[in-house]
Amino acid sequence: MRGYTPRPRKICIQPTVKEKLQHWLFTNRSYTPIPFLILLLIIGRPTWTWVWVGLAMLIAGELIRIYSVGYAGLETRATSDVGAPRLVTAGPYGHVRNPLYVGNILMYTGIGVMGGIWWLPLLGLLWFGFQYYMIVEREQSFLRREFGAEYQTYCEHVPAFFPRITPWRGGLNAVTLDVPMALRSEKRSFQSLSISAALVIASGFIKGSLCLCAFRS
Repeated sequence: MRGYTPRPRKICIQPTVKEKLQHWLFTNRSYTPIPFLILLLIIGRPTWTWVWVGLAMLIAGELIRIYSVGYAGLETRATSDVGAPRLVTAGPYGHVRNPLYVGNILMYTGIGVMGGIWWLPLLGLLWFGFQYYMIVEREQSFLRREFGAEYQTYCEHVPAFFPRITPWRGGLNAVTLDVPMALRSEKRSFQSLSISAALVIASGFIKGSLCLCAFRS
């Protein structure tokens, strides 16, 4: 037909298997520790020595989270998909790009330590290390598109998971620490950790690997 111009076809790019996995891990990161906890409750043999070591790791990880949320804000609670209204490089973000995930890995490894079996914390470290490596890859793609050269410069100076000793001070933002907001935001995380630790300790009493006699004179 004369004068007819066909409409251009829309090109729909399907996400790869890796991208689907990254998205699933990001949106379900609050639930992925559950299978690990169930395994620990079934086969773990907690002792007081490892319970105290694990609890110390839990507390350290949660303190890192509070410090990180105090700078990053409530955006850290997003579960639908990655996003960031600004690039935060102050506070703990001057030492490591993903302090929240470092705190999480420390906490989950601490839960594994409480189980009293040597390979449980190793399993936790490997699994959650893999999970957050995949999530960070997805987040980095977004941040590179959103902040361009600013984010690239940040990546060149600040490592993703292994903190540098001295903070990098080349960032452009002037974000201040908001501890009250961070404590309110972390209320759910604190509750989940408390329940998890209590379940591990209770399992030790049920299995007989823990007893109150250790505290008696």
